[in-house]
Amino acid sequence: MKIFTRKSELKEFLSTQKKDEKSIGFVPTMGALHQGHLSLIKRAKKKHDLAVVSVFVNPTQFDNKEDLAKYPKTYDNDVALLESVNCDVLFFPSVEEIYAENVVSEKFDFDGLEHQMEGKFRDGHFDGVGTIVKTLFEIVEPNTAYFGKKDFQQLQIIKKLVEKYELPVIVKGRPIFREEDGLAMSSRNTRLTKEYREAAPFIYKTLKKAKKKFGSKSPEELTKWVEKQFKKHPLLELEYFTIADEKTLQTATKKEANTKYRAFIAVFAGDIRLIDNIRLKD
Repeated sequence: MKIFTRKSELKEFLSTQKKDEKSIGFVPTMGALHQGHLSLIKRAKKKHDLAVVSVFVNPTQFDNKEDLAKYPKTYDNDVALLESVNCDVLFFPSVEEIYAENVVSEKFDFDGLEHQMEGKFRDGHFDGVGTIVKTLFEIVEPNTAYFGKKDFQQLQIIKKLVEKYELPVIVKGRPIFREEDGLAMSSRNTRLTKEYREAAPFIYKTLKKAKKKFGSKSPEELTKWVEKQFKKHPLLELEYFTIADEKTLQTATKKEANTKYRAFIAVFAGDIRLIDNIRLKD
Protein backbone atom coordinates (compact mmCIF):
# COMPACT_ATOMS: atom_id res chain seq x y z
CA MET A 1 0.00 0.00 0.00
CA LYS A 2 1.29 3.43 -0.95
CA ILE A 3 0.85 6.18 1.66
CA PHE A 4 0.73 9.85 0.71
CA THR A 5 0.54 12.89 2.97
CA ARG A 6 0.89 15.57 0.26
CA LYS A 7 -1.82 16.47 -2.25
CA SER A 8 0.67 17.12 -5.04
CA GLU A 9 2.38 13.75 -4.67
CA LEU A 10 -0.91 11.87 -4.58
CA LYS A 11 -2.22 13.71 -7.66
CA GLU A 12 1.00 13.00 -9.53
CA PHE A 13 0.83 9.28 -8.73
CA LEU A 14 -2.86 8.98 -9.63
CA SER A 15 -2.39 10.86 -12.90
CA THR A 16 0.13 8.23 -14.02
CA GLN A 17 -2.37 5.50 -13.12
CA LYS A 18 -5.11 7.23 -15.10
CA LYS A 19 -2.83 7.46 -18.13
CA ASP A 20 -2.76 3.67 -17.96
CA GLU A 21 -6.59 3.82 -17.94
CA LYS A 22 -6.87 2.50 -14.40
CA SER A 23 -10.18 3.20 -12.67
CA ILE A 24 -10.32 4.53 -9.11
CA GLY A 25 -12.74 3.63 -6.32
CA PHE A 26 -12.53 6.09 -3.42
CA VAL A 27 -13.55 5.73 0.23
CA PRO A 28 -13.23 8.94 2.30
CA THR A 29 -13.02 8.24 6.05
CA MET A 30 -12.17 9.94 9.32
CA GLY A 31 -10.19 6.91 10.47
CA ALA A 32 -10.87 4.70 13.50
CA LEU A 33 -11.77 2.15 10.86
CA HIS A 34 -14.21 -0.72 11.41
CA GLN A 35 -15.79 -3.50 9.35
CA GLY A 36 -18.26 -1.06 7.80
CA HIS A 37 -15.39 0.92 6.29
CA LEU A 38 -13.68 -2.28 5.18
CA SER A 39 -16.83 -3.39 3.35
CA LEU A 40 -16.72 -0.15 1.33
CA ILE A 41 -13.02 -0.67 0.53
CA LYS A 42 -13.63 -4.27 -0.55
CA ARG A 43 -16.37 -3.00 -2.86
CA ALA A 44 -14.00 -0.39 -4.31
CA LYS A 45 -11.38 -3.12 -4.84
CA LYS A 46 -13.90 -5.39 -6.56
CA LYS A 47 -15.19 -2.74 -8.96
CA HIS A 48 -12.00 -0.77 -9.72
CA ASP A 49 -8.31 -1.16 -10.52
CA LEU A 50 -7.30 0.98 -7.55
CA ALA A 51 -8.87 1.43 -4.12
CA VAL A 52 -7.96 4.80 -2.59
CA VAL A 53 -8.81 5.62 1.03
CA SER A 54 -8.43 8.94 2.81
CA VAL A 55 -8.11 9.24 6.58
CA PHE A 56 -8.75 12.82 7.67
CA VAL A 57 -10.57 14.08 10.75
CA ASN A 58 -12.15 17.16 9.22
CA PRO A 59 -12.34 20.02 11.78
CA THR A 60 -14.87 22.11 9.87
CA GLN A 61 -17.69 19.57 10.18
CA PHE A 62 -17.59 19.49 13.99
CA ASP A 63 -19.88 21.95 15.74
CA ASN A 64 -18.55 20.70 19.10
CA LYS A 65 -14.83 21.29 19.75
CA GLU A 66 -14.80 18.73 22.54
CA ASP A 67 -16.19 16.09 20.17
CA LEU A 68 -13.41 16.92 17.70
CA ALA A 69 -10.75 16.67 20.40
CA LYS A 70 -12.05 13.30 21.59
CA TYR A 71 -12.63 11.79 18.15
CA PRO A 72 -10.73 8.46 18.15
CA LYS A 73 -7.43 8.42 16.24
CA THR A 74 -6.03 4.92 15.61
CA TYR A 75 -3.56 5.39 12.75
CA ASP A 76 -1.44 2.24 13.26
CA ASN A 77 -4.51 0.04 13.56
CA ASP A 78 -6.07 1.75 10.51
CA VAL A 79 -2.98 1.02 8.41
CA ALA A 80 -3.00 -2.63 9.51
CA LEU A 81 -6.70 -2.96 8.59
CA LEU A 82 -6.17 -1.29 5.22
CA GLU A 83 -3.31 -3.64 4.45
CA SER A 84 -5.47 -6.62 5.47
CA VAL A 85 -7.93 -5.81 2.65
CA ASN A 86 -5.18 -4.95 0.13
CA CYS A 87 -5.99 -1.25 -0.09
CA ASP A 88 -3.82 0.32 -2.81
CA VAL A 89 -3.47 3.92 -1.64
CA LEU A 90 -3.88 5.76 1.66
CA PHE A 91 -4.09 9.55 1.70
CA PHE A 92 -3.31 10.83 5.20
CA PRO A 93 -3.01 14.61 5.02
CA SER A 94 -2.58 17.12 7.85
CA VAL A 95 -5.11 19.88 8.48
CA GLU A 96 -2.54 22.36 7.11
CA GLU A 97 -2.19 20.33 3.90
CA ILE A 98 -5.93 20.50 3.26
CA TYR A 99 -6.78 23.98 4.55
CA ALA A 100 -3.44 25.81 4.64
CA GLU A 101 -3.99 28.59 7.21
CA ASN A 102 -7.69 29.07 6.46
CA VAL A 103 -9.59 26.38 8.39
CA VAL A 104 -13.10 27.46 7.42
CA SER A 105 -15.92 25.95 5.38
CA GLU A 106 -17.26 27.05 2.05
CA LYS A 107 -20.96 27.88 2.10
CA PHE A 108 -23.27 25.53 0.22
CA ASP A 109 -26.87 25.39 -0.88
CA PHE A 110 -28.05 21.78 -1.01
CA ASP A 111 -31.64 22.67 -1.95
CA GLY A 112 -32.81 22.41 1.65
CA LEU A 113 -31.43 18.92 2.37
CA GLU A 114 -28.97 20.51 4.79
CA HIS A 115 -31.72 22.04 6.97
CA GLN A 116 -33.33 18.74 7.97
CA MET A 117 -32.45 16.42 10.87
CA GLU A 118 -28.71 16.72 11.51
CA GLY A 119 -28.72 20.21 10.04
CA LYS A 120 -31.13 21.39 12.75
CA PHE A 121 -28.86 20.18 15.54
CA ARG A 122 -25.34 20.62 14.13
CA ASP A 123 -24.82 24.16 12.93
CA GLY A 124 -22.58 24.37 9.85
CA HIS A 125 -21.99 20.61 9.79
CA PHE A 126 -22.92 20.06 6.16
CA ASP A 127 -20.93 23.08 4.97
CA GLY A 128 -17.93 21.29 6.50
CA VAL A 129 -18.88 17.99 4.88
CA GLY A 130 -19.37 19.65 1.49
CA THR A 131 -16.04 21.48 1.77
CA ILE A 132 -13.95 18.38 2.53
CA VAL A 133 -15.72 16.03 0.13
CA LYS A 134 -15.49 18.51 -2.76
CA THR A 135 -11.78 19.06 -1.95
CA LEU A 136 -11.04 15.33 -1.80
CA PHE A 137 -12.94 14.65 -5.03
CA GLU A 138 -10.87 17.35 -6.75
CA ILE A 139 -7.62 15.83 -5.44
CA VAL A 140 -8.38 12.15 -6.09
CA GLU A 141 -10.68 12.51 -9.14
CA PRO A 142 -12.24 9.08 -8.55
CA ASN A 143 -14.55 7.26 -10.92
CA THR A 144 -16.75 6.17 -8.01
CA ALA A 145 -16.91 7.12 -4.32
CA TYR A 146 -18.46 4.84 -1.70
CA PHE A 147 -20.31 5.89 1.46
CA GLY A 148 -22.24 3.95 4.11
CA LYS A 149 -25.96 4.53 4.52
CA LYS A 150 -25.66 5.04 8.29
CA ASP A 151 -25.06 8.70 7.39
CA PHE A 152 -27.97 8.66 4.92
CA GLN A 153 -28.55 12.41 5.03
CA GLN A 154 -24.86 12.97 4.31
CA LEU A 155 -25.09 10.53 1.39
CA GLN A 156 -28.00 12.46 -0.15
CA ILE A 157 -26.16 15.74 0.35
CA ILE A 158 -23.01 14.43 -1.35
CA LYS A 159 -25.12 13.25 -4.30
CA LYS A 160 -26.59 16.78 -4.46
CA LEU A 161 -23.06 18.27 -4.28
CA VAL A 162 -21.99 16.18 -7.26
CA GLU A 163 -25.12 17.14 -9.20
CA LYS A 164 -24.90 20.89 -8.51
CA TYR A 165 -21.16 21.21 -9.14
CA GLU A 166 -21.22 18.74 -12.04
CA LEU A 167 -18.40 16.73 -10.50
CA PRO A 168 -17.40 13.73 -12.67
CA VAL A 169 -17.84 11.08 -9.95
CA ILE A 170 -20.50 8.45 -9.27
CA VAL A 171 -21.60 8.32 -5.61
CA LYS A 172 -22.72 4.94 -4.31
CA GLY A 173 -24.41 4.23 -0.98
CA ARG A 174 -23.78 0.87 0.68
CA PRO A 175 -25.72 -0.99 3.41
CA ILE A 176 -25.25 -0.19 7.10
CA PHE A 177 -22.89 -2.61 8.83
CA ARG A 178 -24.03 -3.66 12.28
CA GLU A 179 -22.60 -5.38 15.31
CA GLU A 180 -24.14 -8.78 16.15
CA ASP A 181 -26.50 -7.07 18.60
CA GLY A 182 -27.70 -4.62 15.93
CA LEU A 183 -25.78 -1.47 16.90
CA ALA A 184 -24.75 0.41 13.76
CA MET A 185 -20.97 0.33 13.43
CA SER A 186 -19.41 3.72 14.16
CA SER A 187 -15.99 4.99 15.10
CA ARG A 188 -17.64 6.64 18.11
CA ASN A 189 -18.72 3.26 19.50
CA THR A 190 -15.19 2.75 20.84
CA ARG A 191 -15.81 5.63 23.27
CA LEU A 192 -18.89 4.04 24.86
CA THR A 193 -18.54 2.83 28.44
CA LYS A 194 -19.49 -0.80 29.08
CA GLU A 195 -22.85 0.28 30.50
CA TYR A 196 -23.75 2.48 27.53
CA ARG A 197 -22.44 -0.09 25.03
CA GLU A 198 -24.80 -2.67 26.51
CA ALA A 199 -27.69 -0.20 26.32
CA ALA A 200 -27.03 1.10 22.78
CA PRO A 201 -28.61 -1.80 20.79
CA PHE A 202 -31.97 -0.51 22.10
CA ILE A 203 -31.74 2.11 19.32
CA TYR A 204 -31.93 -0.41 16.48
CA LYS A 205 -34.46 -2.60 18.31
CA THR A 206 -36.73 0.45 18.54
CA LEU A 207 -36.22 1.25 14.84
CA LYS A 208 -37.17 -2.32 13.88
CA LYS A 209 -40.34 -2.14 15.99
CA ALA A 210 -41.15 1.25 14.43
CA LYS A 211 -40.83 -0.30 10.98
CA LYS A 212 -43.37 -2.98 11.90
CA LYS A 213 -45.78 -0.38 13.28
CA PHE A 214 -45.42 1.91 10.24
CA GLY A 215 -48.14 0.03 8.37
CA SER A 216 -50.80 0.84 10.96
CA LYS A 217 -49.65 4.12 12.54
CA SER A 218 -49.37 7.64 11.16
CA PRO A 219 -45.93 9.33 11.17
CA GLU A 220 -47.06 11.50 14.11
CA GLU A 221 -48.33 8.50 16.12
CA LEU A 222 -45.16 6.56 15.45
CA THR A 223 -42.97 9.50 16.47
CA LYS A 224 -44.85 9.83 19.76
CA TRP A 225 -44.51 6.07 20.35
CA VAL A 226 -40.71 6.21 19.85
CA GLU A 227 -40.39 9.27 22.10
CA LYS A 228 -42.31 7.37 24.79
CA GLN A 229 -39.94 4.36 24.56
CA PHE A 230 -36.91 6.56 25.16
CA LYS A 231 -38.53 8.49 28.00
CA LYS A 232 -38.80 5.16 29.80
CA HIS A 233 -35.16 4.24 29.12
CA PRO A 234 -32.86 4.86 32.11
CA LEU A 235 -29.69 5.64 30.13
CA LEU A 236 -30.36 6.72 26.56
CA GLU A 237 -31.60 10.21 25.73
CA LEU A 238 -33.43 10.79 22.45
CA GLU A 239 -32.39 13.92 20.56
CA TYR A 240 -34.74 13.39 17.62
CA PHE A 241 -36.76 10.77 15.76
CA THR A 242 -38.04 11.74 12.33
CA ILE A 243 -39.87 9.96 9.53
CA ALA A 244 -38.85 11.56 6.24
CA ASP A 245 -39.12 11.23 2.49
CA GLU A 246 -35.86 9.56 1.39
CA LYS A 247 -35.46 11.87 -1.58
CA THR A 248 -36.26 15.30 -0.09
CA LEU A 249 -35.57 14.43 3.58
CA GLN A 250 -38.66 16.47 4.44
CA THR A 251 -40.45 15.29 7.58
CA ALA A 252 -43.55 13.28 6.67
CA THR A 253 -46.87 14.38 8.13
CA LYS A 254 -48.86 11.73 6.24
CA LYS A 255 -48.11 8.70 4.09
CA GLU A 256 -48.30 9.11 0.34
CA ALA A 257 -48.22 6.48 -2.39
CA ASN A 258 -45.01 6.00 -4.40
CA THR A 259 -42.89 7.68 -1.71
CA LYS A 260 -40.03 5.92 0.03
CA TYR A 261 -39.89 6.68 3.74
CA ARG A 262 -37.02 6.29 6.18
CA ALA A 263 -36.88 6.73 9.93
CA PHE A 264 -33.94 8.73 11.29
CA ILE A 265 -32.79 8.83 14.89
CA ALA A 266 -30.14 10.55 17.03
CA VAL A 267 -29.54 9.43 20.60
CA PHE A 268 -27.15 10.44 23.37
CA ALA A 269 -25.45 7.62 25.26
CA GLY A 270 -23.89 9.81 27.94
CA ASP A 271 -21.92 12.38 25.95
CA ILE A 272 -21.58 10.11 22.89
CA ARG A 273 -24.03 10.93 20.12
CA LEU A 274 -25.20 7.96 18.02
CA ILE A 275 -27.24 8.10 14.82
CA ASP A 276 -29.04 5.40 12.87
CA ASN A 277 -31.82 4.98 10.31
CA ILE A 278 -34.01 2.35 8.70
CA ARG A 279 -36.01 2.10 5.48
CA LEU A 280 -39.66 1.89 6.51
CA LYS A 281 -41.19 0.47 3.36
CA ASP A 282 -39.08 -1.81 1.11
